[in-house]
Amino acid sequence: MKVTVCELNDKPDDFAHEWEQLVAHVKIQSSHLVLLPEMPFYPWFASSSAYDPNVWQSAVTAHDVWQERLSELAPAFVLGSRPVSRDKQRLNEGFVWDQQGGYRMAHHKYYLPNEEGFWEASWYGRGEGRFTLLQCDGARIGFQICTELWAMEQARIYGREGASIIVTPRATGKVTSDKWLAGGRAAAIISGAFSLSSNRAGSEGHSVHFGGQGWIIDPDGKVLGLTSRKQPFTTVEIDLNVAERAKQTYPRYVI
Repeated sequence: MKVTVCELNDKPDDFAHEWEQLVAHVKIQSSHLVLLPEMPFYPWFASSSAYDPNVWQSAVTAHDVWQERLSELAPAFVLGSRPVSRDKQRLNEGFVWDQQGGYRMAHHKYYLPNEEGFWEASWYGRGEGRFTLLQCDGARIGFQICTELWAMEQARIYGREGASIIVTPRATGKVTSDKWLAGGRAAAIISGAFSLSSNRAGSEGHSVHFGGQGWIIDPDGKVLGLTSRKQPFTTVEIDLNVAERAKQTYPRYVI
């Protein structure tokens, strides 16, 4: 399976340009799966601690519009997260899109930070706390959206349930890039699954300087690919059988 991760700019004009480049990259690489960053289709609104219903609705609308363009990445499966309003709740929704099934909800973010630059709990609520594997072209995939990566027990559970890939759409700062990469390697080792992550990059009118550095990590914690500002997309062909075999090796069979 060919998997693609990316880093995409927070600034709308730069984002639109990088999107066109991503589409071209995915076509050239014949990617089977593309992971997008956390809520990528609108500037990061959670840098403000004050909830604004107009900003929230603008973010939802922008994602509605861009959702129609996910077909530009076809025939790849496309995964990411977006803001939604459902049953009078505001949520950060992990999703999967493909040509046959269209858009499907996959997971609602449960662990929400609330601090300088990342006032997420002030903007939307927790999901129901369900972490369920989904099927994509033979891969069993689990979501851990951004902060959820640090719930390492969930990575262990995903591994025991047979996950082949854990995806982590992110919106994380440049100063913490090394820490997040270490978290991705740990989650891969604990679960015996490939860890994939895509992140925002740059900044636009707020205090957060996003760090980019999407990654592809194998089940033993080896970094197979990293993105950068010079190379904002990377594609690696992975063998899902490697993740299946990893479940029988140390330390997975112990824990």
